[in-house]
Amino acid sequence: MNPMFIVAIPLVLVIVGMVLNSIGLSFDQPQGSTEQDPAKRAAIEGEAYRRFFDLQRSRAVKRQQRIGQYAWLLIIAIIGSSIWLYMYTVNKTALTSQIAALQTLAKEEGNETVLSVTLKDGSQVKYLIKSPPADTLDAATKESITKGKVSTWDMEQSGTILSVGESPLPLGVALKVSIDPIIKKD
Repeated sequence: MNPMFIVAIPLVLVIVGMVLNSIGLSFDQPQGSTEQDPAKRAAIEGEAYRRFFDLQRSRAVKRQQRIGQYAWLLIIAIIGSSIWLYMYTVNKTALTSQIAALQTLAKEEGNETVLSVTLKDGSQVKYLIKSPPADTLDAATKESITKGKVSTWDMEQSGTILSVGESPLPLGVALKVSIDPIIKKD
């Protein structure tokens, strides 16, 4: 599921709540009395205003209860979507740091190279390595490749990988991943 749906769910709930909260608002007044006697008219209108006030108060209390229930639903949706988005981010981030093995393979047809990445969960990701002509590489891509050496301090902080291939890896290999791989469970 796309993470934007998880962000959109609480937003849609907020908008629906705003629309539902605005439905049924009325600014009515009770009808006036046609009584000619001012004392009787005041008593009738006072009773009408009292009934109207009681009706509006009971509606407001019911509305507050519904809004409270909806607010709890919204809070649960926001917390749930936040947890889901956090787990999604952690899984996507952790997936890239869970590499168990790297291997270069030859393609069956042609003489192109394939980089096979085996993750710790057993799934394999394969990338086709293409060598573009030297004149098509943009300056930003060339500048992003570091040509320096790794310091001793950096080496103390890093892990170790055992090379079990037929030939050692040459210096100067730089790969830029620009497409999503196909993940296959083996």
